[in-house]
Amino acid sequence: MSEPRRLEVLRAIVEDYVHSREPVGSKALVERHHLGVSSATIRNDMAALEDEGLITAPHTSAGRIPTDKGYRLFVDQISAVKPLSQAERRAIQSLLEGADDLDDVLDRTVRLLSQLTNQVAVVQYPHLSRALIRHIEFVLLAPRKVLVVLIANSGKVEQRVIDVGQDLGDDALAALRTQFLGSLAGTPLGQLGQSLPGVVSAVSPAQRPAAQALAHGLELLAHSSREERMVMAGTANLARSNVDFPLSIGPVLEALEEQVVMLRLLSEMAQDHRGVAVSIGRENPYDGLAEASVVATGYGPDSAAKIGVLGPTRMDYPTTMAAVRAVARYLSRILGP
Repeated sequence: MSEPRRLEVLRAIVEDYVHSREPVGSKALVERHHLGVSSATIRNDMAALEDEGLITAPHTSAGRIPTDKGYRLFVDQISAVKPLSQAERRAIQSLLEGADDLDDVLDRTVRLLSQLTNQVAVVQYPHLSRALIRHIEFVLLAPRKVLVVLIANSGKVEQRVIDVGQDLGDDALAALRTQFLGSLAGTPLGQLGQSLPGVVSAVSPAQRPAAQALAHGLELLAHSSREERMVMAGTANLARSNVDFPLSIGPVLEALEEQVVMLRLLSEMAQDHRGVAVSIGRENPYDGLAEASVVATGYGPDSAAKIGVLGPTRMDYPTTMAAVRAVARYLSRILGP
């Protein structure tokens, strides 16, 4: 595929098919794209593209549609990701900066990205093992029942009710909170388990059973913070794309529901020089996504967690790539130190 004009023909076919959902013929290409050659020449170019497996004729249609290989060449020819409009950037900034905590930020993020792309948006929770403990709170609910709250510097809040096994007053609980917070503030969540025994051993023997229970509660909260999770929005957009999933939309929905599939795919996708990763159709290792494409990028410290979009292979790749990258940058800025 060295001829520039044939690349232009492929680009035109992809763009027309993405917007019309109809197979594209040579006459339409000549009329709409002003390629400067006759329909006969375009037909020859289309025949060459078909021979190379870049386009195909669905059923007996006179028009052609791109194959996965054609989409891949089209995506690889996008030299740079175009910036979003000023209005789109303002909308992202105003929506995300109004969020209260990490859960709210991620929920707003996927809803926004889904609206920008008209696809399914997914985001991994950031890897919190390196997040630091910002605050610990113990709230007495009943003589032996305590609400344990753990807040990380990422904004993530975890909480659970535990039985401390002995009656505690407000003053005793406040003293324990001061002792735990003074010893653990700034500790990485991944190292909490190593630090807790020292805190418990420093507590008076009379309160040690309660301290042990509180420490266990904190360890459980830290562990739940490190679990792989994701948030998604826009699955209704898939239902409007039935024509794009001629075999079945079911496996795509199953992959989204079975979060481990999407989490593994996102973690394995490597960004290119444009700062995005694109996996098209049968490039996806999970068979259920053979008719779908995923566009993703990293966010946060070291870009370890991923945010992305899943939709049919008939996707507006330039717009989607731009939206994913822009939203990821704002998300990193909001969650950054």
